[in-house]
Amino acid sequence: MRLVRFGLPGQEKPGILDAQGQVRDASAVVVDYTPDTLGRGLLIKLTAAAESLPVVTPQRFGPPVRPGNILCIGLNYRDHAEEAGMALPKEPIVFSKHTSALCGPDDAVPLPPGSTRSDWEVELAVVIGSAAWQVKPDRALDHVLGYTVANDLSERSYQLDRGGQWIKGKSCPNFCPLGPALITADEIGDPQALRLWLSVNGTMMQDGSTADMVFGVATLIAELSTFMVLHPGDVILTGTPKGVGMGRNLYLKAGDVMRLGIDGIGEQTQTVT
Repeated sequence: MRLVRFGLPGQEKPGILDAQGQVRDASAVVVDYTPDTLGRGLLIKLTAAAESLPVVTPQRFGPPVRPGNILCIGLNYRDHAEEAGMALPKEPIVFSKHTSALCGPDDAVPLPPGSTRSDWEVELAVVIGSAAWQVKPDRALDHVLGYTVANDLSERSYQLDRGGQWIKGKSCPNFCPLGPALITADEIGDPQALRLWLSVNGTMMQDGSTADMVFGVATLIAELSTFMVLHPGDVILTGTPKGVGMGRNLYLKAGDVMRLGIDGIGEQTQTVT
């Protein structure tokens, strides 16, 4: 199943994409896709009602869920760690993005005040479907509701030159485009066999595979659940492959257009303003 949210910012409605690619309004089944409503029980209800839901023509997609938390993993691709000149981490590097950074997959990205080093990062986003606490890696994927595309935008000067708090450079408005659709885990299979890519103004910058992750999705969920309870709707951004602007000394400017995607999951386009 493919879950979407559509409508103006702050007024999004829940929907699904049917087999023909049409958007169907799911408001009759659920108020919104939030930590209180997400889970396999909701998927059963949506499946049962799918053919009776009205078809709509959305003008905009919002992020496919409203998460309680956005957790992020740093230096989780071998080639990205190499281009950054840093050793592979022995344990996952964990930080977060403020939820106010969340936006739709094709929303414009405004440069923050004083931006000099704003950067792109295509990432596989994992959405949790059931509470996870102290889970083992061999059962961790049981807690995944689905996957979507994220751009973990970063203002590097805020991130690296302002006291070492990565969240400072990760949480500016619209610095977390998410979507367009959440693809349920049963449609994806192995999350470690996905191509992900990003271009800027038509030039391919990133072209990698989730097979290159230092810590796979199951390991990340198990590791995070060692220290915190993961709740339905929580989003985990799993890291980015090589090709970020910091590795090229090339950063975003007004007018740039980013296109990014993950094969089998979806694509995004953002214009920098």
